[in-house]
Amino acid sequence: MGMFSESVDVVCTAAGEPQELQWAGRRYTVCADPVRWYERRQWWVEESRAPLGSGPGLVDHEIWRVQVRASDRPQGSDAATGELTLDLTRHIGSGRWRLLRIHDALHPRTA
Repeated sequence: MGMFSESVDVVCTAAGEPQELQWAGRRYTVCADPVRWYERRQWWVEESRAPLGSGPGLVDHEIWRVQVRASDRPQGSDAATGELTLDLTRHIGSGRWRLLRIHDALHPRTA
């Protein structure tokens, strides 16, 4: 698993779930139901102080695990080698998305 912190552009459904993303000059489509959870962050290390009234986003990160396929890849092509599983996080205050992890980067599948 590779760890990153790289900006990505994400298009969401009306329900707020990631649907498409653009990363490293390519467009990807989410090809399985995304999963969301929250992780505790070490805000005391990253922030010099907690502003009064701050809450959501200060203590927890919203994380989405998505399985994506390059949009230019035909549906009938070998899906097993063309899919990636990514963890994304969305900053609650700004709405910006970042790529955190690439799960399939170091584990190529064999036939």
